[in-house]
Amino acid sequence: MSQARSDILLDRMMSLHPKVIDLTLDRMHRILAALDHPERRLPPVVHIAGTNGKGSTLAMIRAGLEGGGATTHAYTSPHLARFHERIRVAGQLIDEAALGATLDRCLAANGPDPITFFEITTAAAFTAFADTPADWTLLEVGLGGRLDATNVVDRPTLTVITPVDMDHQQYLGDTLPLIAAEKAGIIKRGVPVVVGRQQEPALEVIEAQAARLSAPVLAHGQHWQVWTEGGRLIFQDETGLLDLPKPILLGAHQVENAGTALAALRALGQSEAACEAAMTRAVWPARMQRLRTGPLPQAAPRAELWLDGGHNPHAARAIAALLADMPARPTHLICGMLNTKDVTGYMAPLGAVAQSLTAVSIPGQAATLPAAVTAEAARAAGLPAQVAGSVAEALDAIVATDPEARILICGSLYLAGEILKENG
Repeated sequence: MSQARSDILLDRMMSLHPKVIDLTLDRMHRILAALDHPERRLPPVVHIAGTNGKGSTLAMIRAGLEGGGATTHAYTSPHLARFHERIRVAGQLIDEAALGATLDRCLAANGPDPITFFEITTAAAFTAFADTPADWTLLEVGLGGRLDATNVVDRPTLTVITPVDMDHQQYLGDTLPLIAAEKAGIIKRGVPVVVGRQQEPALEVIEAQAARLSAPVLAHGQHWQVWTEGGRLIFQDETGLLDLPKPILLGAHQVENAGTALAALRALGQSEAACEAAMTRAVWPARMQRLRTGPLPQAAPRAELWLDGGHNPHAARAIAALLADMPARPTHLICGMLNTKDVTGYMAPLGAVAQSLTAVSIPGQAATLPAAVTAEAARAAGLPAQVAGSVAEALDAIVATDPEARILICGSLYLAGEILKENG
């Protein structure tokens, strides 16, 4: 099969800067000027930052807006199986022809100048969005916020900050307040900001930045609350109470993400029907996703197979809470991580909810943590651990001794992406 044109162009874009991550906005301003400023021609923008829950919250906001009859552009990262997943134009994944043409335009506009892959592909997303009518634009920050390539929209309609935690310390700082300051960099003068549940040091930083910019704050626990009761989700803010189905995305952490999404939808003036759609129609792959079809479930027909791409301690705590709340069943983990992640912090919550961990290296990722290192971290957390050459090999070994196990493949969105490609 011949390589898709977009793949060829994306490969070329990977070579335009020696670093994968180089946080500054200078190159973005340059290429966007060369493209006649598509960021100034977007439909009303909702800009979302945070350490955890950005993607899930965006998915619920998008489901709500579309359930209310609106059309939305959406930009997310990273992708799982195909790059096209990052750019959703008026509700549909960008098609190959449009992606190829847009990437061509961005390469021509950039010329020989250095630019990172995320920067030039963000410019491509803005270009595609500016060319197509829609009611809303949803932008997920890639890394941080203040210097993220998405942070070039001067006047969004709303900003959203989901829970902030320790992650990417080498780029954002090694304390919670420093990381929160980077996330709070998306707040704009006079623009309302919805704030999900935060640890107090992070909340203080976010509120101080909002105060400096006279940005109205809609914060969890102060201006809105969310909880479950009688199998339903209850949301309350200063305009009243909503009694809704629980979110289709699983886990207690998704209840809190749902609250953030609902606070955003209410701030955007959306109806109760739109809020219900946010709960019932959201789709976000590789977040406690049950795998029911494909080669992997076929290889373990009596097992219960799950996939999750969470990769930091906060995500691991959410996974552990969800596993603990599930019906009792022997649980085994197949885990692969990147060497940039806090593997010790990730393992700590999981020792109490799983019987074993099988470590794998992530195929095709130079930054993969060696499986032996992942296994050692698991043992240190009290998990019996071994190493396998692949997920399929790990799965075979688990079901050979425990055919009806609950098996969770976890540790990295990159590993999740490989699973979705291979199991598709």
